[in-house]
Amino acid sequence: MTNFVEAPPPAELAALRYWWEDLKPGLRWRTTSRTITEADVVQFATYSGDLNRAHVDAEYAAQLPLYGQRLVHGMLVVSYMAGLSTRTMVNQMLEPSLLGLLEVRCQFPAPTFIGDTLAVDIEVMEQKETSKPERGVVTFKRTAVNQRGQAVVECLVTQLVMRRPAA
Repeated sequence: MTNFVEAPPPAELAALRYWWEDLKPGLRWRTTSRTITEADVVQFATYSGDLNRAHVDAEYAAQLPLYGQRLVHGMLVVSYMAGLSTRTMVNQMLEPSLLGLLEVRCQFPAPTFIGDTLAVDIEVMEQKETSKPERGVVTFKRTAVNQRGQAVVECLVTQLVMRRPAA
């Protein structure tokens, strides 16, 4: 006889939901990872119009004194951080309660290179009430970490979130 936990049926999963009250400072989780390819960088340069030679010209980038190779656009990394974050179970359970994005502040402590594999560590940093009792503000710290364990991008993301309705 095998011991196992039966997965809840889809209707029960759909009922699972995070509210503002559930997002206590200190709550942490990690996303899956993604490897950044040359095609990703080329497409982002094309879509964004950011054709800085440090991103798109291998010969030019090879002569850069600090890195000696092409750099991945910082905003591409921030975009992938957002995408990886939305794929987590926590975010999927939070989506029905999200009302809006209020602010994103980013720092770039280390470069990201083509071929780097990134995951995102997410932590609830702050939870604040608002003047309206049906909603609150949550600030998340998202840190992109490469395969060497280096933090390459750190973002504080502030969102407006629905509060649990009164019983």
